Amino acid sequence: MQVVDDHVEVTETEASSGVKGQGVRYVLAISLLAVIIVLSAIWIIPALLNQ
Repeated sequence: MQVVDDHVEVTETEASSGVKGQGVRYVLAISLLAVIIVLSAIWIIPALLNQ
């Protein structure tokens, strides 16, 4: 971290030193799976009832 004139400059590593979560990946996968199941049920159930 460096103080330059009237502001502070930090490196990319210092700026992103927090823990980066992996939760977004799991939310996306679970949501995609849920949408596929729901849309499949919406399509398959009426098709089975109309036979």
